[in-house]
Amino acid sequence: MIKVGDTLPKLTLAEFIEIETEGCSLGPNPVDVEKAAAGKKIAIFAVPGAFTPTCSAKHVPGYLEHFDALKANGVDEVWCLSVNDPFVMGAWSKDQKATGKIRFIADGSAEFAKAVGLTLDLNARGLGLRSNRYSMLVKDGKVVTLNIEGPGEFAVSDAKTMLEQSKTH
Repeated sequence: MIKVGDTLPKLTLAEFIEIETEGCSLGPNPVDVEKAAAGKKIAIFAVPGAFTPTCSAKHVPGYLEHFDALKANGVDEVWCLSVNDPFVMGAWSKDQKATGKIRFIADGSAEFAKAVGLTLDLNARGLGLRSNRYSMLVKDGKVVTLNIEGPGEFAVSDAKTMLEQSKTH
């Protein structure tokens, strides 16, 4: 399992882009984790699934509420990771009114979740292999803080905890 001091895995994930810009085409675009994290302070939070109750009602709204304060503490980007495809993540970002603030990055095959050792087996519920709920503060690709939730919990991966951690790291 990933721990404080470790480097993020060298993987390519995907992000849905609604507006075509130079270097980003409309639709799913690759996100090279190593390149995207280089030289940045990033607040990452991972959720079991897009559009799920706790994720949509508490997790994402908290990071939106504290977005400006996180930026004031030197956080360059906020990422939301989930084992969903980029189309679902793009639709969820739009639904949450997070476009342009939080990057909703798809871990479609759970490669990132597996690489960091934070998977959640929800096969019995028909949801397959998912990501555990957690958050981490990352500087230049290295984990500075890591907050892993217990099963069914939402107590330490929230935006308020990340905000406090971003003040001192």
